[in-house]
Amino acid sequence: MIIFPAIDLKNGEAVRLTQGDYNQVKVYFKNPAEVLEFFKKNNSQYLHIVDLDGASSGKTENFETIKMLVENSDLCIQVGGGIRNEERIKKYLELGVNRVILGTAAIENPEFLVEMVHKYKDKVAVSVDAHDQKVAVNGWKEVKSIDSFEFCKTLSDIGVDNIIYTDISKDGKMSGTNIEIYRRLSKVIKSKITASGGITYKDEIIELKSLNIYGAIVGKAIYENTLNLEEIIKTAE
Repeated sequence: MIIFPAIDLKNGEAVRLTQGDYNQVKVYFKNPAEVLEFFKKNNSQYLHIVDLDGASSGKTENFETIKMLVENSDLCIQVGGGIRNEERIKKYLELGVNRVILGTAAIENPEFLVEMVHKYKDKVAVSVDAHDQKVAVNGWKEVKSIDSFEFCKTLSDIGVDNIIYTDISKDGKMSGTNIEIYRRLSKVIKSKITASGGITYKDEIIELKSLNIYGAIVGKAIYENTLNLEEIIKTAE
């Protein structure tokens, strides 16, 4: 299983939110370049970046910061937030990003999603962000009536390679993740599953690995030293 340490970007700074609330922001690195040294020191090979401003506005607000991170590291990087058209997909892939993540666009424009998945294959992942198992969009500010579990099955059927599933109620709370939803998904989804939201304990890494989950995104727990990044990377191998 792959461990993806996460950077959320807001106003060019590396931050974490609590339950996706833009009013509950904690800044961890005013200069996100500093976090690269932290990841390097802990033997990370992967990086998950979310442009929070972009997710909310639908634009690539933090592109220059992401460009700097890509150009100054040899990490395998995936990026989400504000990617709503093919031009932006191309822009990130040409920059050297390994995978782009569609969220709002995947829900609101299914024809576009199918076209991009067939064209870019495993270079495109889909983020399913759920509040009470309903899909949330536009930086988690709007909750649709779409059942997130059923939506994941639809994504798998159309050939999405990697589904990143976040339980918003767990995100940033440091109280553990929703293991049960990943157990359910792993039984019915053909796509790779990446777990996200509230991963706090080493035992959760062990359990997710036992479920053959593809990846786990960790954020606040590594910055607050609840999880040791280097240790959980070894645990997940």
